[in-house]
Amino acid sequence: MSEERPPYDAAQEAADDEVRAGDADAWAKACAEDLAAEKARRRTQYGPPPGSAAEELRKLVDAVADKLSGLQSPLFGSVAGGAAQQVVNQVVQQAKAAVEPVIERNPDVFDHLATAGSELLAAYRSAVEAQERRWTTRDTGPGDEDPGPGERIDLD
Repeated sequence: MSEERPPYDAAQEAADDEVRAGDADAWAKACAEDLAAEKARRRTQYGPPPGSAAEELRKLVDAVADKLSGLQSPLFGSVAGGAAQQVVNQVVQQAKAAVEPVIERNPDVFDHLATAGSELLAAYRSAVEAQERRWTTRDTGPGDEDPGPGERIDLD
């Protein structure tokens, strides 16, 4: 029993390829819509996501500059207050002018520094937790012969 194959139909194969491509496009579109909906849900629940470390540093510099520019110092008195305020504003502008190019040229550096800081904090936290665990599980009963590396002090 031999089965006969239908003759090759190029038009049918092209139509089948178009349907498969349409299915892939529909899948990609559905995934993109789901992702956009999830991002919108998170934005409403948690607020806008934080920017990069460089953007956050820029925001910090701007906030500090605004705060310093708005301070009125009673130390200088009313006569020197205007001149002192001008000096503060000039220093703030110079600091912003010095920091801004560094942030612009090296935005990835600040992301790496933020990541390194997080990793250092995690390592420190792990070390402290391990030490606390050793302190809290140490048996210090009256029959202990080995008090550990420290010296036992009798307070009687």
